[in-house]
Amino acid sequence: QVQLVESGGGVVQAGGSLRLSCAASGRTFSTYGMGWFRQAPGKEREFVAAISWSGAITYYADSVKGRFTISGDNAKKMVYLQMNSLKPEDTAVYYCAASKARATYAANAYDYWGQGTQVTVSS
Repeated sequence: QVQLVESGGGVVQAGGSLRLSCAASGRTFSTYGMGWFRQAPGKEREFVAAISWSGAITYYADSVKGRFTISGDNAKKMVYLQMNSLKPEDTAVYYCAASKARATYAANAYDYWGQGTQVTVSS
């Protein structure tokens, strides 16, 4: 079994930055893909970013490209999402997810999910 715990959410003004962290525990992650998704009130969960566990491959949603950076630390079993130039439309609950297969934008490819961390961007 795999457990994922997100942290780092909070309230920030537009233009500000936050760094989300995802701590993984349980089975080894040598071949897992990791992703970040978000869900705003009244909206469906959407892909934000993904990274292969080697870190060699990353994907980003167009809406965050150039503002957000996903990274990982294998030794610490951590994944991060650095969010810069935040906008009110980035307000959502952010979820970390792990895929046994690969890093991908498809939510249904992920096998494990964290509980989420709230990010609120005020205008």
